[in-house]
Amino acid sequence: MANIKSAKKRILVNRTRADRNKAIRSSVKTAIKKVYAAIAAGDKAAAKTELAAATKVIEMAGSKGVYHKNNVAHKVSRISKAVNEMA
Repeated sequence: MANIKSAKKRILVNRTRADRNKAIRSSVKTAIKKVYAAIAAGDKAAAKTELAAATKVIEMAGSKGVYHKNNVAHKVSRISKAVNEMA
């Protein structure tokens, strides 16, 4: 355990940020799973609404610095392509 006050604060702040980032990453994964579940069910309308919701969650995660902007673009592009290729 750290003895210096600033080091103790860093430990607390890092833990807080890690928990926040973990929660945001989890919500992104859940949103993506919902899109793929709608695609698997063959429901194009549901897939489009889930895509819109997932895109919002992913881009918010990117704006908070949890994901790099290129990673955000990759994730959005991949799920958009999957929805657009539905029969």
